[in-house]
Formats: sequence, C-alpha cells, structure tokens
Amino acid sequence: MTLPTEPIGSIPRPAELLSALADQAAGRITDEELATVQEKAVRDTIERLEAAGSPVVTDGEQAKPSFATYPVAGLEQLAPDGAVVPFADGHTRQLPRLTGGPFHYTRHAADYLRTARRFARRPVKQAVIAPSVLSLLYPADGIDGYPRERFVDDLLAGAEADIRGCLDEGAHRVQIDFTEGRLALKLDPSGGLLDAFIDLNNTLLDRFSADERSRIGVHTCPGGDQDSTHSADVDYAELLPRLFRLRAGSFFLQLAGESDPERVLACVAHHAAPEHQIFVGVTDPIDPVVETPEQVRDRVLQAARHIPVDRLGTCDDCGFAPFADDTSTSREVAFAKIAARVEGTALASEQLGV
Repeated sequence: MTLPTEPIGSIPRPAELLSALADQAAGRITDEELATVQEKAVRDTIERLEAAGSPVVTDGEQAKPSFATYPVAGLEQLAPDGAVVPFADGHTRQLPRLTGGPFHYTRHAADYLRTARRFARRPVKQAVIAPSVLSLLYPADGIDGYPRERFVDDLLAGAEADIRGCLDEGAHRVQIDFTEGRLALKLDPSGGLLDAFIDLNNTLLDRFSADERSRIGVHTCPGGDQDSTHSADVDYAELLPRLFRLRAGSFFLQLAGESDPERVLACVAHHAAPEHQIFVGVTDPIDPVVETPEQVRDRVLQAARHIPVDRLGTCDDCGFAPFADDTSTSREVAFAKIAARVEGTALASEQLGV
C-alpha cells in the first residue's frame, strides 16, 4: 500500500494529433479521421501513464477542445465574444457567449470515459467542468425569452447528467475542475462572485447521495495555460475557507507552485473537514524542470505534518495542457513529472509506514 496518487487530467497532445486538429479545422480531413487520431492519442496516453506506474489513469483530455468548453462544442446558440480571462504573461482566453436558449450539453464526459476504459487496465478517473464556469456563458444583459433562472435549471440538468453518466460508466472518481475559484476573488475581492459559484456548485452536488459524493472531487488551481496563470497572486487563505464548503468527498489542491506551501498546508488543516480526502500538488506543470522523486518525497512529508496520512494523497498541480493548442510543456516532460510523482509518493509512503 502507498498513499493514493492521481493525475489531474490533461496531457500535452502528440504532434500527430496537433496536426490533425489543424487539418480538420482547415477542412483537409473529416471529423471521423480526426476521431481516429484522437483515439490513438488516448490509447498512447493511457499506456504511458500505466508504464509510469500511475495507479489511476485518465484519457489525458486528448479529444477535448479544452477542459472548459467540451460540453458546448458545436452548440449553435453561441457567439465568440464572451468573458475574457487574462493571464499574467499578457495572453488571454475567451469564453463564448450564449445568444439563445434552451441551453444544453452537446457532449458529455462519459463519452470520453467510455473510450478510455476500452484501453485501460487500471481505474480511470474523469474530469468534468464545473457549472460555475459555464454560468459565465450567460450574458449580463440577459437573453430575450430565456431568463437566467431557466438557463441555470438547464445548466444544472446538463452538469448532473455529465457527472452521473461518468459514475454510471464506472469512473474511479469524477473530478470537477474549479479553476475559477481564485479568479473569482481577483474579479470580485468582496467574495460575492465566489460565494455565488460555491452555491451553484453545491446545488449540483446536493443532487447526489453521500455515497456518490464520496466519488466526486474538486480541483482548484490559479489557472495553468502556456506556462502562465490567471490568479496566482490571489491569497489561497481567501479561497480555502470557502472552497471546503463544497460538499465533495475529495479536493485536489495546487501546492507545488506555491511560494509558501507551509502556510497553505496550515490553512488546509484548519479548514478541511475530517471526512475530506486531500490530494496535494507535488509537481508543477508550469516549471520546465522535472522534479526528482526525492523532491516529491519531501513535499509529501511536509504535507503529512499537517494532514493525517489516512486522508492524504498526491497529484499534479494542474493539467499539463488544458487547452488543445497549449504546447508550452512537452509530452515527454509531462510523463517524466508524472513518473517522479508516482515514485516520490512511494518513497514518502515507505518513510511514513503507509
């Protein structure tokens, strides 16, 4: 037995897949031909995760256009000029804007999970996007004939189906990506926006039984895209007390990239509930330097001084390529960091007597 360790989600796409995405966008290959290349990338991703010793695998989000927008890919009632997310290095990402209703998911995460389980020999987790992110698609000035209340009902129905489909399909765990937590505090330091996000996500979580919620986790980080972040300057201490109000069974916390992890861990220990399983980030996807297993071991041992070992696990800080066009981290570096996480967690487990 060792401490549990899990990937977060996205893995950089291989060059063949990146080329196929460009070809499909330009009309040079069909959707079916792209799907064949995506499936090949999923299989390779899972095989390499298993070869690295990962006890839990993912599909690496190889077939998702992005971690955030997969549920609305191809939805007709969208305009491209939605909310803009600025990153520290000056680049931005822009969400689409909903132009009409009713809102519905065009793709569910269980589709990705079903493909992954065909190739996996180990448990498969599935990442899904939080409804709080998708709530930003609704314009501030409203939509004639489609009030926000009806949109929220439709959004929650889609999000529930997204998670429930993964649970029914046998997911080891369903991870809700909530990277907008710290960003909400940056946009609204009063905490009002974050509180609204928490309430919306809890409305979703309340639709599941306690046993189901034990298989649902929440991931938070300050955004990781093209080796930059959107909200790393927001104090974790402002987020964590509210984050642990989410009625999920486990939490995946970015930590390796923090300047003062000891302070963050103390805050986690103070605010996390006794039933929460805490996975701490021990590898930093933004740092091009691959961690050694010994560095990972030491980060785990540091966390174990604050979190009981029976509630402790490890993860990567965030996904390595949450957007399909992010090539800032190589596929080789990502798998090397994952291997270091697995080996370092095992070293710490041995020292802790787990």
